[in-house]
Amino acid sequence: MSGRANDLPALTAIRGFAAWYVVLFHIRDSIDWLPAPLHRLLGYGYLAVDLFFVLSGFVLWLSYAGRLSAGGREAILPFLWRRIARIWPLHLFLLAALTVLAALFAATGRGDPGRYPFAELPLHALLLQNWGFTDTLGWNVPAWSISTEWAAYLLFPLLAAIGWQRRPFALSLAVAAGLLALLAWAYAPGGRLYIDVPRLGLLRCLAEFTLGTLLCAAWRRPAAAPGIAAIVLLLAAPLLWLAGLPESIAAPLFCAGLVLLLATRPGLLGARWAVWLGEVSYATYLSHTLVWIGFKLLFVADPAHVGPLHIAAYLALALLASALLHRLVERPAQRWLNARPPLSPRPAAAA
Repeated sequence: MSGRANDLPALTAIRGFAAWYVVLFHIRDSIDWLPAPLHRLLGYGYLAVDLFFVLSGFVLWLSYAGRLSAGGREAILPFLWRRIARIWPLHLFLLAALTVLAALFAATGRGDPGRYPFAELPLHALLLQNWGFTDTLGWNVPAWSISTEWAAYLLFPLLAAIGWQRRPFALSLAVAAGLLALLAWAYAPGGRLYIDVPRLGLLRCLAEFTLGTLLCAAWRRPAAAPGIAAIVLLLAAPLLWLAGLPESIAAPLFCAGLVLLLATRPGLLGARWAVWLGEVSYATYLSHTLVWIGFKLLFVADPAHVGPLHIAAYLALALLASALLHRLVERPAQRWLNARPPLSPRPAAAA
């Protein structure tokens, strides 16, 4: 089995589809001409975030668990620096743009002041906003999940030190069952993963991220039968959900099955255009609400009713913004930071 995420293009591609599911979820209430069944389907777009969490744990375990185990403490700081280079530059760029927009709103009396609390801006800049310090989602709302991902990155070296692949498989199953039980308890009685994101989002991320690491460790075991396990999870999770299993258990199981299937059959989503959508998906996910706000201000008279042509124009604009932000902000900043790791030797010392 591959030891690199880059060798599994389907895992990159699925991020793009998940990001666009979130985009449609956020604009669905403005599309009042949608058929009711399609509107209900888009109403489950928040579950794409759970796919992100499971997938993130899987990919990081595949790419970094061995390096961290072999490198010990000295490998932790370079790992975290690469994660900072991955998530922070674009986040700060968009947060700065929103700060300018919020200042204009405040000066003109437009917008919702409660959505842009300037006192909480440092928390958002440091990606701490969803660690229990606030009780609302503000500023760039999708960044709440990036805040919890940052917490998962800090946890990851500990998970790598545990080394699931070196432990009995029964332990991995027990930990996975415990995580799902914890989610079911936290989200009881309704079980909907959409509720109380400021309070429960961090637990949701850490549990599903850890589930992803367990999944990857199991996938890499020599005796694993991932294809069969993937099909069982993909078929069983929706049926059990229809039979009454809480969404807080069924959704992570379904996400695990989907990730496992795509890791086992990477050609399913191997088309170049699909992989490209995945490559720009971080920019899509993080920028689409800002693009939507600007689009409505400039072109939409009634935000509760946006016609088909306007929706098509917005989606095209969001795609263009994703491509430009990825090419001009995200990737250059990531390369620049990765070329300047902390505590690296000075040129004279290296010579």
